[in-house]
Amino acid sequence: MAFTPLHDRVLVRRIESDETTKGGLIIPDSAKEKPAEGEIVSCGAGARKDSGELIPMDVKAGDKVLFGKWSGTEVKIDGEDLLIMKESDILGIM
Repeated sequence: MAFTPLHDRVLVRRIESDETTKGGLIIPDSAKEKPAEGEIVSCGAGARKDSGELIPMDVKAGDKVLFGKWSGTEVKIDGEDLLIMKESDILGIM
């Protein structure tokens, strides 16, 4: 992939949730919510302070993360649906 996010942005691939409930019921596509879990594909270098000093990223490629339901901007890169979001939109690393 020839895409690298800038500054404190990350590229995230959503991790799809199960299609059945614990009881074995199949959940139709119309009833599913967008997953709020993903894997970091790539990261920018980090944000900069007013003094110009680099603030390193807390996440790295391969990390599994949780993010807000409405976080990020959906993009299609190499035929794959991905999200670009700021590091601050990430709620935590799993």
